Amino acid sequence: MTFGLGDSSNERAEHSAEEPASPSSRSDPEPEPENLDHEAPSASVGPSSRVSVVDEPAPRPAPPSGASEEEYRWHSYRVYPSGRPDAIEFLDVYKSFGRARILRGLNMGLPEGMVSMIIGPSGTGKSVCIKHMVGLLYPDRGDILVHGRSVPNMPDDDLFEMRKKFGLLFQDGALFGSMNLFDNVAFPLRQHTEKGEDEVEDIVMRRLKEVGLGDASDKMPNELSGGMRKRAGFARALVLEPDIVLFDEPDSGLDPVRTALLGELILEIHRDMMEEAKAKQKPHLPTFCVITHDILTARRVADYINVLWRGRIVEAGPSEDMLNSDNPFIRQFLSGESQGPLTMD
Repeated sequence: MTFGLGDSSNERAEHSAEEPASPSSRSDPEPEPENLDHEAPSASVGPSSRVSVVDEPAPRPAPPSGASEEEYRWHSYRVYPSGRPDAIEFLDVYKSFGRARILRGLNMGLPEGMVSMIIGPSGTGKSVCIKHMVGLLYPDRGDILVHGRSVPNMPDDDLFEMRKKFGLLFQDGALFGSMNLFDNVAFPLRQHTEKGEDEVEDIVMRRLKEVGLGDASDKMPNELSGGMRKRAGFARALVLEPDIVLFDEPDSGLDPVRTALLGELILEIHRDMMEEAKAKQKPHLPTFCVITHDILTARRVADYINVLWRGRIVEAGPSEDMLNSDNPFIRQFLSGESQGPLTMD
């Protein structure tokens, strides 16, 4: 679903239990004195190597306040080069909810023009990252940049416009139950553009056909299967031609075959959007970010992988680098093994 569907002050009010209404009015949390060095800079790839390398890492960051070096021993903080600028950057981001410290000095980038994934154990802050990207949550400390602009420091009007850069596919599609499929997908166009109904119909039907729902436009959400609702949510996320599309566990609740088909659909539409962006010479290439627990999806779909654990990035880089990582935690997680640093604790 594309953001910016209502007044930004109303959206913030809904989240007032989690954060203040604006960056200028919120109170700072108790500071966590620690080293806030960024993640290790990456080096260029040798011409004969298929896998990029990191030469000289920066000094290792100190663990967060109250944490031990042992807890972060598997965090190498390596960032392998993507060769592209970051569409979204997290800079030393901290976020707590009461006593629960979720993001604890997060440095993370999502390269422009790629399908990136944020993966990691449950409860480590992956969905919290999405809410920070679109300004539904503000960091206690640190900054989030979207195409170089600070989200927490944007005025309300700018934030409202910035959200139109995003399309978002929620876990269950988040369709309006009182509208049929056509009206659900048309909603962002009618809300945010002056397009006539003929043009709206052309765009909606094109997007529905792309996701295989061209014959289901008159169906109500309760007549659709879980997979169909997700594809409908995908179509709605695309109608405003966003620069960035976010997928919050799109494979949740799907069987393995439909999960694989959804992965192929994500790749196919990203390729089409890349070709269109280049043909139209758009200022930014389409960036997809997928949050998932499904390792097979990560292996099939990801161009770039961020592995998040304990509120920080363990390692990040192009999928080939990550799949060939010698880090025991990365190897365990990407292979789904029971033996390794990650336990049930």
